[in-house]
Amino acid sequence: MISNQILQSTIEGLKNIGRIDLAVMDVEGKEIASTCDMKDCAERCIEFSQSPADSQEVQGCQYFKIYDEYQLEYILVVRGTGDDAYMIGKMSAFQIQSLLVAYKERFDKDNFVKNLLLDNLLLVDIYSRSKKLRMPVEQKRTVMLIQAANCREINMLELTKASFGNSAKEFITAVDEKDVIIIKDLAEHEMNPDVDRYAKSIIEQLTKDGAKGVHISYGTTVREIKDVSRSYKEAKMALDVGKIFFENKQVIAYSELGIGRLIYQLPIPLCKMFIKEIFGGKSPDDFDEETLITINKFFENSLNVSETSRQLFIHRNTLVYRLDKLQKATGLDLRVFEDAITFRIALMVVKYMKYMENLDN
Repeated sequence: MISNQILQSTIEGLKNIGRIDLAVMDVEGKEIASTCDMKDCAERCIEFSQSPADSQEVQGCQYFKIYDEYQLEYILVVRGTGDDAYMIGKMSAFQIQSLLVAYKERFDKDNFVKNLLLDNLLLVDIYSRSKKLRMPVEQKRTVMLIQAANCREINMLELTKASFGNSAKEFITAVDEKDVIIIKDLAEHEMNPDVDRYAKSIIEQLTKDGAKGVHISYGTTVREIKDVSRSYKEAKMALDVGKIFFENKQVIAYSELGIGRLIYQLPIPLCKMFIKEIFGGKSPDDFDEETLITINKFFENSLNVSETSRQLFIHRNTLVYRLDKLQKATGLDLRVFEDAITFRIALMVVKYMKYMENLDN
């Protein structure tokens, strides 16, 4: 159903072109939109709606029926007689009829896409409905998820549609009040770096429009419409995992999650058991800031003692002393690859546990 605001805007535009007043009535004679008062036409609208005619001229006005498929939806009233009024009425009725079709198709497509994303459709329904809605079954696509820190204060969906919803290569929708979803068609040569650039342009524009703390994630590329829901689930996971392990990145791809993707799927009791077995009653993030900086820098430099000491502006022996001290406290020697992996995973597990605890609070 077209909104009254859209109908009002449409007939005002038509009046500016044709210089003739118009009104849209429902089948009960109720005025929905008009460029002047036409309440005196209500009774004639009711009579006309019950007649077999599709158009009629009565007492200085032209009447036209507008259908939604086979159902009579509106009566268009044009104030005026003669060929000019009739022509403007026919053109206006056709315009409103086209709007009905476009809005209905848009609603149907939006409803289809939401059910597709949420896995609410059988495979046979996916193929039949996508064909009916003229959505290619085989097309390279990825699903992007957009979230802003102030999403409850602004209409993210409308903002995104206003800036990026005019292209046939993107379909924009939402399944909740937090996230905006873009199903983006990709050309054969387009890869993740191209999606990254597109995501950054979205962040830049939405930030200009008042959005704050915008983050975008996206799933892997799929080639069949039935796999779009998988890309959507991957994008959702990427958004959550990105908040935990990649908080400084505004754009995150599912393919970049690495081991964080596995840790995110671990049950909390198992995480607690792991930390207890490795560190006893201690936690790997209980160390002082200097030790934690040393550990993180050591990992950044792929366990290279010389490069780490250079970047920390400390003597090599000082770094070795810190690593020895850490080994005595935890039993793990970060210069040994297996111990370094264990410690690195433990740090990520603790980070994940704290994130989940904050969500519960």
